[in-house]
Formats: sequence, C-alpha cells, structure tokens
Amino acid sequence: MVHGEVIHLETQGFSDLVDVTHEVQQVIDRSGATCGIVNLFIIGSTASISTIEFEPALNADIRAKLEQLVPSNEPSRHSATWGDDNGFSHMRATLMGPGINVPFAEGRLILGTWQQIVVIDHDNRPRSRQLHVQVLGE
Repeated sequence: MVHGEVIHLETQGFSDLVDVTHEVQQVIDRSGATCGIVNLFIIGSTASISTIEFEPALNADIRAKLEQLVPSNEPSRHSATWGDDNGFSHMRATLMGPGINVPFAEGRLILGTWQQIVVIDHDNRPRSRQLHVQVLGE
C-alpha cells in the first residue's frame, strides 16, 4: 500500500527549524498502515529535513554551526549571478539533504525518546514550503 500527502508549512528562513513529527504521524494514521516506512521529501532547493532533539538551545546551536560552516554573508557565485543573495541557503540544503526515510511499526513512528523530525528552511526570507509524505506499508 502506498499513501501520499503534502504538508504545508510557513517558515521564517535563515535555518528556521520546524518540528513536523506530529503532522507526519497524522499522515501515517490516515493511511491505515500499521508497519512500513514513511518517505519524507521537502520540495525546494533551499530547505532540508532531518531528525534532532527539538529544543530551543540545540536549535540555536544548529543555526550557529550552519552559520559557521556556510556563512550567510559570504559572497557566492550563485548570488552574484541571480542577485538573490541566497547562495548560502542552497549550499546548506545540499549538505543536509532534502529527504529521509523513517520506519514505523504498530502504527507509530520509530523514533528515539528525544528525536523529532524537522524541516530546516535555509532561505534568506520567509517561505511557504511543501513536505511530501509518502507512506509505504501494510
């Protein structure tokens, strides 16, 4: 069985983290599947998806480390070519990746006690995002 839905998100940019664990679980619930894998793919080239302990201090640490690794004020060829000053956001998204797979059993996501699924919007402005959720299971 395959069941797909799109979750719509409003994000703030600059590596804004949004916890989507509850919304993904709801898609699994609506699918009727009890075991399988859920494939998550964020649509767009300036966002990524991962898992993390979603709490304010760690969220700030992630944003600070991303700023250190790929500074938002560092010139890029992309920004010079297109004039949108978001070359850094494309690089951050590429490093982190646009998709993950998470298993589920007995109808529940298999995540650690402090592990949540997060979308990270790296763009340089607020965005409307779409997270494609595809449940593969029985």
